[in-house]
Amino acid sequence: MVSFRVMKRRGVFKFMKEKLKKLFAYYAPYKPLFYSDMVFAVLGAAVTLMIPLIVRYITNEVVYFTPSEAKHTIMMLGVALVGLVLVEIFCNFYIAYYGHVMGARMEADMRRDIFGHYQKLTFAFYDNQKVGHLLSRITSDLFDISELLHHGPEDLVISIIKIIGSFAILLTINVRLALVAFSFIPVMAVFAFYYNGRMKRAFKRNRERIADINSQIEDSLAGIRVVKSFANEKEEMRKFKMGNDNFVAAKRVSYKYMGIYHSGLGAMTTLVTVGVLVFGVQMMLDGAVELSDLITFILYITNFTDPVKKLVSFTEQFQNGYSGFERFLEILSIAPDIADKPDSVSVEEVRGDVEFKNVSFHYEDQSQQVLHGINLKVRAGEYIALVGPSGVGKTTLLSLIPRFYEVSEGAVCIDGMDIRDMKLNDLRGQIGIVQQDVYLFAGSIMDNIRYGKPEASDEEVLRAAKAANAHEFIMNFPEGYDTDIGQRGVKLSGGQKQRISIARVFLKNPPILIFDEATSALDNESERVVQHSLESLAKNRTTFVIAHRLTTIRNAEKILVLTSDGIAEQGSHEELMEKKGIYEALFTQGFGYCSLRSQ
Repeated sequence: MVSFRVMKRRGVFKFMKEKLKKLFAYYAPYKPLFYSDMVFAVLGAAVTLMIPLIVRYITNEVVYFTPSEAKHTIMMLGVALVGLVLVEIFCNFYIAYYGHVMGARMEADMRRDIFGHYQKLTFAFYDNQKVGHLLSRITSDLFDISELLHHGPEDLVISIIKIIGSFAILLTINVRLALVAFSFIPVMAVFAFYYNGRMKRAFKRNRERIADINSQIEDSLAGIRVVKSFANEKEEMRKFKMGNDNFVAAKRVSYKYMGIYHSGLGAMTTLVTVGVLVFGVQMMLDGAVELSDLITFILYITNFTDPVKKLVSFTEQFQNGYSGFERFLEILSIAPDIADKPDSVSVEEVRGDVEFKNVSFHYEDQSQQVLHGINLKVRAGEYIALVGPSGVGKTTLLSLIPRFYEVSEGAVCIDGMDIRDMKLNDLRGQIGIVQQDVYLFAGSIMDNIRYGKPEASDEEVLRAAKAANAHEFIMNFPEGYDTDIGQRGVKLSGGQKQRISIARVFLKNPPILIFDEATSALDNESERVVQHSLESLAKNRTTFVIAHRLTTIRNAEKILVLTSDGIAEQGSHEELMEKKGIYEALFTQGFGYCSLRSQ
């Protein structure tokens, strides 16, 4: 049992050592700045140790000089003290300014790393995450980590130098009195160690609570139009109050331990001064200590309490920063479940032949298959429509083509090549997607269309907009293509947003297209214009359409009827109607497809 505990403890220490090694790796690009920061931290600490010695020399020696000699010496020592103060000012400025700059740069490096990792993670990850939690890791967590990386080493170095230096100097003055002063250290260490553990757990709970609040706020603000349309502001306040109260409760626990920690260490540092004063006066009355030495002791005790307070601050920073870094590493340790194979090949251009070979799929957290045994061949340039009841996997099936999700069994091939053998960026570069829920970024219309091809010229953007029937309405805005569309394009209508998204795909110019119910949320007039744009875009491209309206099916060369058992029927609209099967029932009964009949 003992050996098991020892091995477990060694494993924990080894694991923590690996984490700290990763943390310290962020100093590597800034070694000159870090070392200079440490040099000035040491120099500043040394200055504070020298000043009480000069005071002792004055009270112990200079006061017994002749008046003229004492006056000259005092003037010289005064100049020296001013010089030391100036050095201390410069040291403090350097570590405050350049140290913080170093911390900000390391914070930027970590933000780059975690944001870059966010870009690599797949839909399966984001399906189970809240935006507020992810934001807290890239904002508040990283700030606390940078504070630790900047202040931690210098505070630790300064504290150690002052404590060891003070102890060494006080030993040379009076051993007994020095031992009295430092007899409190073991008690303070035990006290700090015990409450550090309590504080660490409390701080971790605080981070979880604030992440919950961030998620709730983000969700509420993103859906503010729905909130107001239902007049549910009070409901949102109720939900917010619940999260806010939980956060306060968690904070209360952490502040309880912090209060005990601060007050306990503060009391102990005061007791050091009291103990030295009581014992020192007794020793002075016995003739064992000079008054000047007792004054020096008092000065050094004051100097000694400062690093203790810095260590208190460091432990707080360490709890905040280290718990934040653990959360940071949690994200970085999540390997993307979809990534390039080591031997994946680059693909610059494809014809557009797409084949599903006995494809099955289920989500990671579910054992029940969404798709089972799908076999389908689509020739380059074909226009394929998918219909079927909601929930049978139409969107999921098409999401397998750009590898938003990975097939559980079978393979998806483009031009005869398994898409898992292609480089992911090259694969997705060959596919254009137009969705029902259009996402436009905050910024101008020009920026949003150019998103399809970031290096495109203004002339290329204009051509794409004209092809998508968007140029006319864009030019009706006072600022034209420079019009700011607001968060998620709130200043545009549904049809306008859809045409901008189509222009974006026109600019990308991919050989394979996926239309995921791209017109189902539009009114008839907007749908007519958008449908014309979609038809223009689909010419000579392999096109997959998830359709709820006849207008999006009418031009399909083949319609696939998808059910929970797979592809149940396929053929043209006329052929499927003649079969009088599932498609004909969907069409005539309007089962989830009422708009099919209305067209």
